[in-house]
Amino acid sequence: MEVYPEWLSNLDDEDLSFMKNFLLSSGSLKEVASHYGVTYPTVRLRLDRLIQKVRLGEEEATEPYISFIKRLAINDKINFDTAKTLIYEYKKTKES
Repeated sequence: MEVYPEWLSNLDDEDLSFMKNFLLSSGSLKEVASHYGVTYPTVRLRLDRLIQKVRLGEEEATEPYISFIKRLAINDKINFDTAKTLIYEYKKTKES
């Protein structure tokens, strides 16, 4: 039985493909941008989002609702302002 880290299970096929291409290019964002036919800032944004997904996957699931909201924001299902508002309101109700 193979064991994978929890953060890895949160990544989709596109994320894994991006990681593979990033590694094969020795971490050269310029080379990855050329491979995908996009600009350097586009690849940088993609890498930043992937980093956020990995960090989120490493967080303890002490607040599953907050992790869910963050995941929605990272995956562009909701915007970050909405996510912050939902998390703020959730924390406010928990304190009451």
